[in-house]
Amino acid sequence: MAEKAAIRAEAARLLSLFEGQGASVVETPILQPAETLLDLYGEDIRARAYVTSDPLMGEAMLRPDFTVPVVEMHMAEGAEPARYTYAGEVFRKQEEDPHRAPEYFQVGYEVFDRVDPAAADAEVFALFHETLSGMGLRAATGDMGLLMAAVSGLTTTERRRRALMRHLWRPRRFRTLLDRFAGRTPPPDGRAALAQGDPFAGLDAPFVGLRSRAEVEDRITALREDMATPPIPEGEVELLGDLLGLRETLDNVCEHLRDLAVDMPAIGAAVDRFAARNEALAARGVDVTTIDFEGSFGRTTMEYYDGFVFGFHADRRGLPAVATGGRYDALTRVLGRGREIPAVGGVIRPEVLLDLGENRV
Repeated sequence: MAEKAAIRAEAARLLSLFEGQGASVVETPILQPAETLLDLYGEDIRARAYVTSDPLMGEAMLRPDFTVPVVEMHMAEGAEPARYTYAGEVFRKQEEDPHRAPEYFQVGYEVFDRVDPAAADAEVFALFHETLSGMGLRAATGDMGLLMAAVSGLTTTERRRRALMRHLWRPRRFRTLLDRFAGRTPPPDGRAALAQGDPFAGLDAPFVGLRSRAEVEDRITALREDMATPPIPEGEVELLGDLLGLRETLDNVCEHLRDLAVDMPAIGAAVDRFAARNEALAARGVDVTTIDFEGSFGRTTMEYYDGFVFGFHADRRGLPAVATGGRYDALTRVLGRGREIPAVGGVIRPEVLLDLGENRV
């Protein structure tokens, strides 16, 4: 593992490089209000973050990433268009891989520009691609916008679509729900019994529980409605599986996506954006015949990504991604309180970059 002084020096080099691309250098506090992150991601983020309390701030977290505070800063006071760069430590628990450090550096580059989102995507990816050239890394891309559009177009209730969308970043839970909603597997034990009859019949004792009686009754009503809902058509489930299973280079996958869009019209606009981004990448000098596309890529990254996603990885097993990034338009709408602007960005981990350099022959 590289020494902290070397990591800081490498972070400073990357920061200077990104600043040279016209980005303004910004800083964010290490201690962040927990409320915003919990509102965005629910209690799941708590298991990965270091949570504490502050007399003035209330519940707080050591900074788990930079994007959310940078978006908050821009939506409060930023002009358009804007480019930002930053460098500093982030803190995340590594329960699944205790060999990874819970504290590490990120150097980031973020673009807020509503004129041409495809060109902004290409700008960020091309900058990272050029910065990391010569390191022997594999570049992989995906598109959460395609998956979200496909789920939104499923023939089922809005309640079921929301449930699937909520678990899109949890592949196992998503597959479990999809199989159940498609009638491939039965509902969990006890649901059928709970949905039948009156669960409060003959109950003389006072109602005691964390939820009110009205909340329980609303949940039972929802269960009854769900059990009466027809299954998602098998053909749609198979098409969604085809989309998730795509593995092609960027130049080849567009034709496959056009074919899928014939039977999945909901993804049509997302496919058009995909094609426009390919053209913008080529215009930036990126050889799209060498860049991989994976239909499921991005489903285990930060949940605010809702469009183009990318990563740069080394062949060394167990090594974290050298760089990751993507588009997060919806996040600006949430944090903008009525305002929004298309945004895309990414981060590089300088210590991983240094480790790769030290181990190259």
